[in-house]
This record gives sequence, structure tokens and C-alpha cells, in this order.
Amino acid sequence: MASVHEYKRLEDNIVKETKKAGASVGIIFIDLIKGLGRFLARRYTVVFVPHSEKKLYNLHISVLSVFCFFLVLFGIAGGLFWHGFSQGNSRYSSADASSHILSLEMQLEQLRAEAANLIREARAFEMALAGTFDAVGANIGGGPTLASGFLGGDLGAFVNVWESQDGVLQEVDELRRISAYLARAAVPVREVGAMAAQGIGTQNNALLSEIPSIWPVQDGMGRITMGFGRNTNPFTGLFYIHRGIDISTGRSGDPVVAAADGQVVTIDFDPGFGNFLVIRHRHGYYTRYAHMLSFNVRIGQHVRQGEVIGLIGNTGLSTGPHLHFEVHVGSDVVNPYRYINIRPRSFRPAL
Repeated sequence: MASVHEYKRLEDNIVKETKKAGASVGIIFIDLIKGLGRFLARRYTVVFVPHSEKKLYNLHISVLSVFCFFLVLFGIAGGLFWHGFSQGNSRYSSADASSHILSLEMQLEQLRAEAANLIREARAFEMALAGTFDAVGANIGGGPTLASGFLGGDLGAFVNVWESQDGVLQEVDELRRISAYLARAAVPVREVGAMAAQGIGTQNNALLSEIPSIWPVQDGMGRITMGFGRNTNPFTGLFYIHRGIDISTGRSGDPVVAAADGQVVTIDFDPGFGNFLVIRHRHGYYTRYAHMLSFNVRIGQHVRQGEVIGLIGNTGLSTGPHLHFEVHVGSDVVNPYRYINIRPRSFRPAL
């Protein structure tokens, strides 16, 4: 029983001491508030004394007003700093976004350029394949052709991004058309292969002699020093489109031969091409031979595949002796390398 009373007294003492401590803290806090109030309310007088001994000017200020003034001043300075920082970040973000957009636009232009090249090559392929099928008695069958959907072979000169009715870029639509056409062309191609396997080699040789299918330098001499398409101009150092291939033997005077049977339609000199000639072949093909040293043919002359038509030279805008060779199908320029590899480089037709 005594222990219960002791615990009760202890509890009462703790409560009393807690109240006393709380009261002391409260008094101290109140004193601090009062002292701060008195400090802030303290007033000072600033006296301005003119040198002319005129009336004095007194300015009465309080600590609170000075504190508020500096508080407002720091607030304005902080706001201006934060605004400048935010504007800087916005400019950097805008610059990054603009750079990214420009990069995407450049990639899109490259994609459209590649799509345009593919479309032009596909049109040339269609014309060549149609002539081949007519010659060997095969056909693709009815239905639309590639030419029905092209923008003149240049995708509208890369000016506008045109969309079809279903919202698909026309480039994509044309690529789908190419895919469908190639799928349809696979059957007659296999048919031509089967016909060749059945013993129509003579007819095939006659057909191959009518299209550019051999290396345009006699006996397969030389090597390609500049390919078809995008290249660096050796004179300006800028990118440009090379419309043919350059074949060099390392010297002038090596024989240049006709890549296919045809008729010489142009012999001329050009500041860029130098001495050049153009041969017209069957099925809409033309070949150009440039930078030549001399000619062995005349305008209007019919030539046979493999016949010597001139000599490799270094005329015109040239960095050394070489042959510039182009293949045209209609009005389009195509990659000659795809044609001159049809037959082995060492192939020499009987004249």
C-alpha cells in the first residue's frame, strides 16, 4: 500500500515539474517575441546636413521597415535570377529540339532520295524486263504497271511530302507498288530460266547482244575507280551524283568496245566529258563513252557488241586516263555495273 502512495507522489511530482518547465519555456518564448517586437519597433533618425547651412532633413526609419525593404529587394533579385535561369534552360531545350528536328528532316530527305533512286531503277528494270519478256515470248500478265503511279521519276523534285487518301506517304505507296510488281515478275523470270534450260541459248545470246551486257574495255581490262551514285567531286570536294562509272587501265590508248549492238548517234566534244560518243541500242537503251582519246567509228555507223569504237583517253574534265561509261534507259540514268556484270569480264563476242 505504501508503494502505491509513493508512485502517486512521484507521478504528481513529474506532472508539476513538467508544468513548471512548460511555463518557463512559454515565458522565455514570450520574452523573445516581445524583445523581437521591441527591436523591430526601434526607430532611428537619419539626418541629412546640407553644406549650405540650410534646413536639415530628417528621415525616420524603423528596423522593421529596413528588414522589409531588404526582404523585398532580395525577393526581386531572386525572381530575376530564376527567370533568367529558366529562360536559359528554355533556349537550350529549344536549340536541342531544333537540332533534333533538323536531323530528322535530313534523314527523311535521305530516305526520300533513296526511295527516288529505287523507283527510277525499278522503272528501268520494268522497261528492260518487258523487252526481255517480249523477246523470249514470256509475259507478266495483265494489271497495273509501275509507271502508272510515278511522279515523273523524281518524286515531285523532293519539294512536297504528298500523302495518298489513306494517309500513307506516296514514297511508301510507290515502294509497295514496286514490291507487288517484283512479286508478279518472278513467275515469268522463272519461265525465261526454264526456256534457257531447254536449249534456247542461241536466242538468249542474241538478246544479250542487244543490251549493254559486257565490260566496255577490251578483254576486261581496267578497274572501277569511281562508282555510280553519290560520290565526292575530285575537283570541288563536295558531294555530287555520279551518273556513270569510271574505268581506268592506268594509261591512255587501250581499246574501248561497244557494250551492245547498236548505232552511233552522237560523236562530240564537251568541256566536261571531253571526246565522247553515244550509241543507241534496242529496247530503249543508250550508252555513253566519255574522255576518249580518239574514235574508230562515225555517226550513223552500226556497231556490233565487242567492236572497238575508240581508245581510252584523258580529255575534258579528268584527273587521269579513264573511261566514263553511262547506261541510259529512256530518259533515266541507271547503274551500269548491274549490266556489264551479266557476262564475264573476259567474254569476247564473235564479230
